[in-house]
Amino acid sequence: MRLIVRLRAHREAAGLTQAALADAVGVSRKTVNTIENGVFVPSTELALRLAAALGARVEDLFALPPD
Repeated sequence: MRLIVRLRAHREAAGLTQAALADAVGVSRKTVNTIENGVFVPSTELALRLAAALGARVEDLFALPPD
């Protein structure tokens, strides 16, 4: 099952580059890139930090696909 990732849309709406978001949450730009491309599923802590940095809820950034 693949996670639905809406991180890129929220990051772009906030006017942030991958590097700027990565700096804000303490990870590398490559980590943000792999999350946005569905290669890497973030830990709960990182998902919460990403949501806080974007002023969003975790549920706005990540979702399970419909059954």
